[in-house]
Parts: sequence; structure tokens; C-alpha cells
Amino acid sequence: MSVKVFDTPEDLAAAAAGAFAEKAAEAIARRGRFAVALAGGSTPRSTYEILARDYAGAVDWPRVHVFFGDERTVPPDHEDSNYRTAREALLDHVPVGSVHPMRGELPPEEAAALYVRDLRTFFEEELPAFDLIMLGIGGDGHTASLFPETSALGVTDRMVVANPVPKLDTTRITLTAPVLNAAREVLFLVAGEGKAEALKEILEGDADPREYPAKLVQPPGGPGWMADRAAASRIKES
Repeated sequence: MSVKVFDTPEDLAAAAAGAFAEKAAEAIARRGRFAVALAGGSTPRSTYEILARDYAGAVDWPRVHVFFGDERTVPPDHEDSNYRTAREALLDHVPVGSVHPMRGELPPEEAAALYVRDLRTFFEEELPAFDLIMLGIGGDGHTASLFPETSALGVTDRMVVANPVPKLDTTRITLTAPVLNAAREVLFLVAGEGKAEALKEILEGDADPREYPAKLVQPPGGPGWMADRAAASRIKES
């Protein structure tokens, strides 16, 4: 599995912004809209800031429809909210067609059920076919809020679940593996030396996906991987 490697996190973010714009143009030309699920974290935030700064006039934003891969159980104005990160970095600055935040301020099970309803209303399909899902990984191999050895990993009959994460003493709201794997494109952005061992195991190791949940993400064309040199330091491709 190939990985595009960039010298710095800034180079990675710039390339990811370019990929976002390219995928948006392709989807809009083919289907009239671009449905994207955004990730949280510092690397995606840098990507969103570049999109707002350099691509404000280069993307047909009213045809872009924004969803989220996961959310913390916090209000939308909380500093830990993935929605707040995306809003401050991007959504406040470009006229997107619609924004679909997960309701982290509600009880997690209720928030998950509401998001399922939102997905069904928008996509009108049994499984939503996102044009692009952007993801990251943690040092423990988690992606979205699919954490190692958590109950959401075995879910195949629901699109969104409330996933208890005992090691963090919290519950997260997350898209499930079937939704991630139904996307037309999945793009992982990975930065920092702290992700190097996890990236090596995900791409080259033989550990059970319950230990490294990012391994569960296998859309038909395979996911795309973009990493900075620090994160890619232990893989053969680097």
C-alpha cells in the first residue's frame, strides 16, 4: 500500500487541501455535489485553514456538503469539539451548501440516532456513499472514534454509534466501519513521530484490527495515505 510522504506537516496539509479541492471538482462534475466527512485533529485543521485561505474561490462551495466522522460528547462551542475546529478553520469562511454536525451536547445514544436520521435523509441510500472521508490515526491505531477493543468495532448493522472508550473515561459518537468502507474515497492524514509505530503496524503488520482499528478501513479502491516524514519514518515506503 503506497503512502505519499511529505517533508513537513505544512507540506502535508497543503497537499491534502489540494486533494480535497480536486475530489470536490470531480464529484461536482459527475454528481452535482460533493459530500465529505471531516476529521478532527491538528493536521486536518491546518488543511482546513489552507482551504479557507487558498481555495475560497477555487471550490464550488455551495455544492459542498459537510459531515463529520466522529465527535466528542461536548457542546459545539467547546474547545474539544471537532465541529468547532472545522467551523473556526473553514466553515466560517466559505459558503458551503450544508453542514451536518453530530450533536455532541446530547446524550450519546440520542446523538447517534439523530445522525443516522440525518444521513438517511441526505443520501437516501441504505449506506451513505460519501465522495470523500478524511481520517487520521492515533498513536494507538484508532481512527474516527473507533478505538482498540471497543464495542463499535464489531458493529455491522448501524451507521453511527455511541462508542464507550473506557481508557479515556468517555463516550464518543462515530461513524462505523461499514460507512467508512462505503465511501468512494478515504484519505488518511498522518503527521508526527508519535504516529510512526502505529502507521507501520497498520500498513505492514499482522496485528488484529481490534488492536489497530484503522486496519478495518478498506473501501473498494483502498484508502489513500498521506504522511509527513516523521510519521513515515518506520515504513518501507519511506
